[in-house]
Amino acid sequence: MTYRPKLHLPPRQTNYRGEPRHVGVEIEFASLSVQDSAQKLQAMFGGTMVEEDPHRLHLRDTRLGDFTCELDTQYAHDKPGRNRNGGRRGFFDGSIEKLRSRLRELFGDISSLVMPCEVVAPPIVLADLHQLDELVEELAKAGGSGTRASVFYAFGAQLNPDIAEHSSEWITSVLKAYLLLSDWLRAVIAVDLTRKLTSFTDPFPASYVRQVVDPSYWPDMGRLMADHIAANPTRNRELDMLPLFAWIDEAYVKARVDDPRISKRPTFHYRLPDANVDLPGWSVTLEWNRWCAVERLAENRAALDAMGAAYIANADKLVPENWSVRASDWLMQL
Repeated sequence: MTYRPKLHLPPRQTNYRGEPRHVGVEIEFASLSVQDSAQKLQAMFGGTMVEEDPHRLHLRDTRLGDFTCELDTQYAHDKPGRNRNGGRRGFFDGSIEKLRSRLRELFGDISSLVMPCEVVAPPIVLADLHQLDELVEELAKAGGSGTRASVFYAFGAQLNPDIAEHSSEWITSVLKAYLLLSDWLRAVIAVDLTRKLTSFTDPFPASYVRQVVDPSYWPDMGRLMADHIAANPTRNRELDMLPLFAWIDEAYVKARVDDPRISKRPTFHYRLPDANVDLPGWSVTLEWNRWCAVERLAENRAALDAMGAAYIANADKLVPENWSVRASDWLMQL
C-alpha cells in the first residue's frame, strides 16, 4: 500500500477575494519525453492535447484545469505568438523562420536527453492537491528521474499559493515567517548540492533577513516593496516575491528590475523544494505541508516578534547556535 501524507490546511483557506485558495504547482524531472509525460497527464485527468511546438504541449480542459508539459529550456520553443509557418513578408523571410523553427526543434530533441521536462499544473484547490501525488507516482513508475538521480540535475518543485490578503501587514507576516524558517526548511528538505550551487534558489542576504525579522519592522506596502527590491533585484531567491509585487504595482517593479520573465500574479512563488519524483516518500503534499508551517507562524504575531528578536540575538553571538534546530523548537510551540 502506498503511503500518502495527510494534507495540512493553512490557517486561512480563502483568498483575497473570499474564494477558496488555490495553489499552482510546477514539477521538473528527467528521463521522460514531453510527449510521454503529456500522455500520462491525459490518461489521468482527461482533456485535449494541443501542440504549441514539438517540445511544449498543452492539455486543455482536464478535470483540474489546463496543464502545460514542456522541455524546460527557452531555446527549444517558439516565441509566444510567433507563426510557426512563417507568416512574414516574402519567401526569404518565411524560409528563415522555418529554419529557425527547425533548429529550435532539433535543439529540443538533443536537450531532452539532459534538460528537465516540466509539468506546469493549473491553480488547484487545496482539497485536490493529493491528485498531483498520484501523478508523481505515475511519472516515477514510467521511469521519471528526480533531483537526486544525477549530479547534473538541479530540478525543483515550485509552489504558487494564492494570497489570503493583499494587505502589507499580512504579506509582511508571511515574509517574516519564511525568513525565520528558511534554515529549517533547507535542513528538512536537505536541498540538493547541485541546486545549492546554482543561483535559482539563493538564500536572502543576511542583512535583509535581519532587517525584516526585527520586531519593529512592519512597513507599509511601498516601503516593503522598496526594501525588498533594493536587497533582492532578482527572481533567483528561494521565495520569489517579484510576481506578487508586480501584481500590486507592475510599473514600479519593471522600472527597477529588468527581467521580462517576471509575470504578475497574486501568489507567493516558493522555489526551494527539490523535485524528488523517484524518491520513496516524496510528494507534493509533503512540500505543501512544509509551506503550511510558514503560514501557521505568520498568524501568530507574538511568536513572530519573539522569534525575530531571538534570531537577531543568536546572530549576534560570537558562536551562534544552529538556527534550524532552534527554529524546530519554536515550531513545536505553535
